[in-house]
Amino acid sequence: MASVTNAGFSKELEAFIDEWKNKPGNLIMILHKVQEEQGYISKEAAAAVAERTGSHLARVYGVMTFYHFFKTQRPGKNKISVCLGTACYLKGGQDLIDEARSILGLTADKISTDDGLFSVEPVRCIGCCGLAPVMSVNGDVYGKLTKAQISGILDKYRG
Repeated sequence: MASVTNAGFSKELEAFIDEWKNKPGNLIMILHKVQEEQGYISKEAAAAVAERTGSHLARVYGVMTFYHFFKTQRPGKNKISVCLGTACYLKGGQDLIDEARSILGLTADKISTDDGLFSVEPVRCIGCCGLAPVMSVNGDVYGKLTKAQISGILDKYRG
């Protein structure tokens, strides 16, 4: 069987995989490191991890899809996180997600814009419950938001 390319892995990541490939719990640690380096886990990266660890690709995908933390789509340059913790959810957090997705032409299954400029994802808590509902863009936090404010905020990151 032909060897999978390194899927763009750095030498450091290759060394990390070699160090962890035979340890218990290795897939979670390795996948975290892949995502840390690449921003998400591509099909090619998942196949390379499976090959290097001697795991079935189905097992790698099982771990990736079981844990919400792992992303299988490349995030946008501007990462939009909308809080769906209890306070934010009750004050309209889902409406903010729906509005951002509508403006950007995204769905729950398609998290990034075609131009790679934006991605939208719900998060469990941003830690600003007193400002609910809250959204962050690249770590900039916007609180006490309404749907009407979303377009203006996104405009700040377009240029």
